[in-house]
Amino acid sequence: MSPPLQLSAPFHTAHHRARLPYAFVAERLWLDFVNTDLGGRGTDALNDFGRFVSWLEVAEVLDAERAGSMQRRALQQPAGALAVLGDARRVRAVLRALAERGAEAADARLDALGEINRVLGRSAGTRRVELQDDGSFARAFVAVGDAFAGLLIPIVENAADALIRAELERVRRCADPRYGRRRWCDMATCGNRAKAARHRMKLHA
Repeated sequence: MSPPLQLSAPFHTAHHRARLPYAFVAERLWLDFVNTDLGGRGTDALNDFGRFVSWLEVAEVLDAERAGSMQRRALQQPAGALAVLGDARRVRAVLRALAERGAEAADARLDALGEINRVLGRSAGTRRVELQDDGSFARAFVAVGDAFAGLLIPIVENAADALIRAELERVRRCADPRYGRRRWCDMATCGNRAKAARHRMKLHA
């Protein structure tokens, strides 16, 4: 049973964000989003809206300025914030099925396709390339009108890339012993990382 939809006190400081148990092991944004569901209210990035925005910031989907803006907007428009939180849980459930069964099951791929197109169809805005603080460049989606509606765009676009590029065959349960079997990753990168982690564990045994 999903926890109730709720707002929370914003995580304003890097200290608070650093204490949250987020793990980015998948090398794919949509899989890292799936991996936010670890079964416990204390660790679920979608437990409340404040935690969701914090995860988006740590995942570098939002910069600090936009994350703070979304937290403030949520206090002014709680219904909109809770609506997108519910939407995020729905999207995550569909993408989890895609990770689990997408390589073999056509229904999982079609369900994901429908959900991706639903989110893309609801969100109006502009896409642009932005210069990051470290000098690199990244694509960004800036919502027009309902700012909450654009929060899921980068996630579903990344999942769309997995469908278009036929990457589902590479999706496996994470083999890295540090992260457990509930997490998913792209085996092209995770396999090498897992081997290195197992080697380090043997050295310290």
